[in-house]
Amino acid sequence: MKIIKFFSVLVGAAAMALSAATPSFAQSALQDILSNGVLKVGTTGDWNPMTMKDPATNMYKGYDIDVMTELAKDLGVEVEFIATDWKTLVNGVVSGNYHMTGSASISPSRMKVAGFSESYIAVEISPFTMADKIGRFDGWESINKGDVKVAATLGTTFEKYVKAWFPNAEINIVEAPALQHQEVLSGRSDVFITSNIEGSTLKQKFPNVRQIPVAAPRAPSPIAMLLPQADQVWINYVNNWIKVKKTRGFFKATATKWGL
Repeated sequence: MKIIKFFSVLVGAAAMALSAATPSFAQSALQDILSNGVLKVGTTGDWNPMTMKDPATNMYKGYDIDVMTELAKDLGVEVEFIATDWKTLVNGVVSGNYHMTGSASISPSRMKVAGFSESYIAVEISPFTMADKIGRFDGWESINKGDVKVAATLGTTFEKYVKAWFPNAEINIVEAPALQHQEVLSGRSDVFITSNIEGSTLKQKFPNVRQIPVAAPRAPSPIAMLLPQADQVWINYVNNWIKVKKTRGFFKATATKWGL
């Protein structure tokens, strides 16, 4: 009896030690969303036509907004859009300020700290200027000159690209709510770069915006939703949701709606 009792004590002690040594895992974002009935999405509201915020109403619209609204609908919850900017977009996911973001470029630096969903759309980068300056430029190298001022928004992938691509140019980094294309529209800068997605929209909205002719666009990149890196339950759910929606034509129809 003493031996059995001693053995039981050892087993109990081992179990307690193992429990203490094993880290407790946080609840998945999926359970949090379903328990509280709210999907929290970080969005910048400044990437036309992906996410645009009306300052008069504080309401959002765009491709991303439609996608996130549809995801919330299929989850059976409400969607709450949380204002963020490009320099804090990733930190908001990492710190738990929101469960995910709308579209963001997949990049090695972001992958170090955050997870990504499967991609559902891709972008490539081209340079733009104004009609009265288009004669100065005939390719990528024509931008990389000391008398050219190139604008980029702080915290975006465009900031990284302009610094790498145009080391001889003057780089003008602006912080949101200021936007890189506004710097060029106002004459404070000569060139900005942006995706084919935003570029086509800006040319329609501002007739004086011109796309600089180049041999080929640069940095073709898939874009996806940012998610908590270690939350595989939530990542799996979102990835499978994307697969289902692709199969049913949702992403294609939404892209067509927004001219993508």
